[in-house]
Amino acid sequence: MKEQSTQKYFLDAASIDAIIQTSMADGCTVVGPVVRDGAIVYDTVKTASDLPIGWRDEQKAKSYRLVRNDDKAMFAYAVGPHSWKRFLFPPTQRIFRSQRTGKKFEINTNGEQSTPHYVFLGVRPCEVAAMAIQDRVLSGGAYIDDRYKTLRERAFIIAVNCGHPAGMCFCASMGTGPEVKNGFDIALTEVLDEKAHFFAAEAGTVRGEQFLARIPHRPLENDEAEKARQVVAQSRKRIAKSFDPANIKEVLYENFEHPYWDEVAKRCISCANCTLVCPTCFCTTVEDVTDLTGDNAERWRRWDSCFTLDFSYIHGGTIRSSVRSRYRQWITHKLASWIDQFGTSGCVGCGRCITWCPVGIDITEEALTVRNQSSPQRKPQEQGVA
Repeated sequence: MKEQSTQKYFLDAASIDAIIQTSMADGCTVVGPVVRDGAIVYDTVKTASDLPIGWRDEQKAKSYRLVRNDDKAMFAYAVGPHSWKRFLFPPTQRIFRSQRTGKKFEINTNGEQSTPHYVFLGVRPCEVAAMAIQDRVLSGGAYIDDRYKTLRERAFIIAVNCGHPAGMCFCASMGTGPEVKNGFDIALTEVLDEKAHFFAAEAGTVRGEQFLARIPHRPLENDEAEKARQVVAQSRKRIAKSFDPANIKEVLYENFEHPYWDEVAKRCISCANCTLVCPTCFCTTVEDVTDLTGDNAERWRRWDSCFTLDFSYIHGGTIRSSVRSRYRQWITHKLASWIDQFGTSGCVGCGRCITWCPVGIDITEEALTVRNQSSPQRKPQEQGVA
């Protein structure tokens, strides 16, 4: 998609509802942040009042809670347990269905499933980066997920620069935030002070520019632009967590048999929470089901995780039978072999895996501990281990 100029515009707070209503009038499904079940999750929104107005999140290792703000901020949170992956790469998806009529079978490969035009409202910079990573995995190589590719090409991305990082965020270390640089149709920065509540907006694509032309706006004035810049600058200063990924790939490869993996395994309960909340993990399994008559059969794809015992089951045995091997597989793939496969780290620094781990295992601390205790071993390729 062709990128546009860096011209920025002023949108008042009421413009968010105008964005939602205009998108719905175009036949699009608007998905954004909502408060549900004690968390900020992503779901269909129909008015700006559906957004988490006046809510913020507090996060630390194995801890997440919502707190009321005494203001009208719409996007004063970091990230919750959901990622946009659940709409582009759904947790469950039928691959095909077949029906027997007499002696014949008729196979339908998703022809009856509609493909929505999504407008994603409130996408954080780290999540934009996660989408780009999934693009490489699911539509950038020799094997393309056609449904993902179609959904992704149709999706309209409205990013919101992060003004309220959580305690587990380390996007600045990964170069994915708190300001979005590319991969969006429209980028917003919410400014809320004692004098005004507005959004600084810029278009990232031609269709973003065309959409903004339909929303009431005016050029952003210098003092307003400075306020928006300060939102991002202050957010960057508030990111307390850091992680230096330099040489992590080599360190993890060289310490494949490091004894520290046993220490991690004593804490890890192999619940798979980290992979399920991760915006880039893509592991799945396939299930075949039939009805009682045997005349109808379906094949479904479902999210899976490298932490489940059966995930590495091949020819009568499980390759990674220990928690030690499964955690090592996850972190090594995320921070090392992912780079060899797809040319990028599999981590965007959103911190979800730390927040939602029941025992508070921290991917950054575990990787750095291995680095600090580094004692080079043979690489897994040299040991014949996948």
